[in-house]
Amino acid sequence: MNVIGTVGLPGSGKGEAANVAEAAGIPVVVMGDVIRAECRRRGLDPAEHHGRMAGTLREEEGDDAIAARTLPRIREAAAESARDETVLVDGLRSTVELERFREAFGDDFTLVAIRAPFELRAERLGERGRDDSDSDLEALRERDAREVDLGLGETLELADVEIDNTDSLAAFRDRVREVLGVDDAEPPEAGGDGA
Repeated sequence: MNVIGTVGLPGSGKGEAANVAEAAGIPVVVMGDVIRAECRRRGLDPAEHHGRMAGTLREEEGDDAIAARTLPRIREAAAESARDETVLVDGLRSTVELERFREAFGDDFTLVAIRAPFELRAERLGERGRDDSDSDLEALRERDAREVDLGLGETLELADVEIDNTDSLAAFRDRVREVLGVDDAEPPEAGGDGA
């Protein structure tokens, strides 16, 4: 099994990397889905309670709770994969999660840091339909700070591979395919539409 995890600040390109993987037939496991599922199980709105639920799970089950709950999803996705059991795991946040995955998968786990500067990430998030007013820029700064406090900054530094996402979308997709070991000539990628 080949497990590739991604880590990056909001707007860095993790979602687009996941799109590239899916287009290439590589299953994607989103760590946040564990939190959304637990919100629904407890009768809470995931959009409203996501952050609080993540903290609750960590308090109740330990700092690696989300990674631990993600492990069975990764194994299931690999078992169902038609692509050499490669799985992309979207959304590592902390060194504790990284340690849990490295313990579970050993040398078969690769952490990929996706990086982009604040201004570019803010612009991208604004293009997603979010207001790019000063208050929203401040909200992004606060979100970045929360992510770093969880250990995301340190986790970025421990990555095995780094992708600089400051060039064109096509260049980023090519780099992601390279890291995933996907041949550019494969049919799902031929159109370059990410679908």
